[in-house]
Formats: sequence, structure tokens, C-alpha cells
Amino acid sequence: MKQKSIADRLFSGVNISLLLVISAVMLFPFVYLFSVSFSSFEDFLGSKLLLWPSKWTTDAYEYIWASRTFRQALLNTSLVTVLGTIVNLFFTATMAYALSRPIVGQRTVMFMVVFALLFSAGMIPTYLVVQETGLLNSIWSLILPVAIAPFNLIVIRQFFMNIPSDMIEAGIVDGANDLQIFGRIILPLSKPALAAFSLFYAVTHWNNYFAPILYINDPAKWTIQVVLRQIVVVGETTGTLGGDNMFLENPPPPETIQMAAILMATLPILIVYPFLQKHFAKGVMLGAVKG
Repeated sequence: MKQKSIADRLFSGVNISLLLVISAVMLFPFVYLFSVSFSSFEDFLGSKLLLWPSKWTTDAYEYIWASRTFRQALLNTSLVTVLGTIVNLFFTATMAYALSRPIVGQRTVMFMVVFALLFSAGMIPTYLVVQETGLLNSIWSLILPVAIAPFNLIVIRQFFMNIPSDMIEAGIVDGANDLQIFGRIILPLSKPALAAFSLFYAVTHWNNYFAPILYINDPAKWTIQVVLRQIVVVGETTGTLGGDNMFLENPPPPETIQMAAILMATLPILIVYPFLQKHFAKGVMLGAVKG
């Protein structure tokens, strides 16, 4: 085995050191958030930089979980994420497959897709469409207006076009129609791509906060991001969570409640991501490379 030269070792050492520094910078907010959320009132007041509390407490988590508003927001977000991702994948995959086949008006439809990718109607026209279709104050206002992402549609269409035509022709010879070919041939071969884009769609729905602010007026239908906005940005910790919260007579410091709420809102995506990570790079690259 050939030994590395001094220059190669120096280069590797600099790369490793730089990556360690970048990793530390990225992990520091999570460590601080985690420590503050479990810290006691005395630890929080006595330290400006709290990385490891001397006395661990779950008061902040007990406080937010005792709030019906927080639990309902978490349930609403989970429902929107699951339904939204299913709707996104269904409409994106079916439309992408149709556009990957030779059909009448294919160029016109693709032009409309690319146009929608480059230009959007804007906030006010979109709000008027949602209002006139009766979707205001409904979870469907967070799903149907974004049922298809043009970029994802283009990439998945390219992925479908890369599937060997011999397989589709074999299905036609066996008497399969388009729906059978799509369900029994295309979808099983597209699991990596669909898994990757299901993660894209799920993260988008989970982190969406602007649309719920615009379209949802009932606090009982708020998503977790709207509740976080009220807690972190607006600063209504006791007002948002305390109205129906009788778990603690003396609530924890607002800062610890904020950190606990942020951690609870981030944790579900962090848990789901490793299960789809193995499909992530493969699915995107297969749809992006032709031939």
C-alpha cells in the first residue's frame, strides 16, 4: 500500500479539521436547544451559555403537552403532512407518467408546467382562488393549491422516461392497459424516486407556516408551525398554551418552553429522515440523468 505524502496528509488533516468545525457549528444550536429545554429555572437564570444543565427537569415538556392547543396543532400538522404527501405523490406521479408517454398536446402541457415553474400567480390571486373554491379555514387549503410541484413533476417525468421501453411494450403485449402498466411496472421500479420526493413533500408540508396563517382562522385548526410562531416570534407563551393548561400553577420560563416546543416540532422529521435517506440520493440522481 502506497504511503501518503506529507502534502496529502496535510490536506486530509485540514479537510477533517474543517469538517469537524462545520459539524460543531451545526450541532451547537441543537445542543443548546436540548439543554435549555431540560434546564431548571435556576440553571437558566445563572448561565448565559447553557450546554449541560446541572439539574434536569421536564417541566417545559409537561407544560406544552398539557396544552390542548399544542397537541391539536401537532395532530393537525401530522394530518396535513400525511394527506398532503399522498395527494402530492398521486397527482405528480400520474401526471408525470402521462407526460412521459406520447400523447396529444404533450408540448402544450409541458409548456404550462415550465411556465408554472418560472412564474407564480402571487399571494393575492392565490388567496382569491382559495376563497372562491370554499377552501378557507380548511386543511385542504394547505394541500390542494400545492398538489403538484412543477420541478418535482419534471424530474419524475424524466425518471419515467428512463425506464426501458421494452418493459412497457412487454406489458402491452400481455394485454395490460395504461393503469395496469403504471401500477404493476412503473410504480415498483420508481420506489427510490418516489421515496425521495415523498420526503421533499413531507418536509414542505411540515414546515409550512405562511399558508396556515393566510388561510386558517380557527385556532383549533392551527398547525404546529403557527403555534411555534405565536410562541417564539410573537412571544405569546402563556397566552397560546396557557389558556387550557392547568398542569402547572407556576409555568416554566418562557425560554425553556420555546426550546421544548421547537424540539418537539423538529423531532418527527428527524426521526423519519433516516428511513428514507438510503433512497434520497439514488432517487434524485436517477431522475436527473438521462440514458
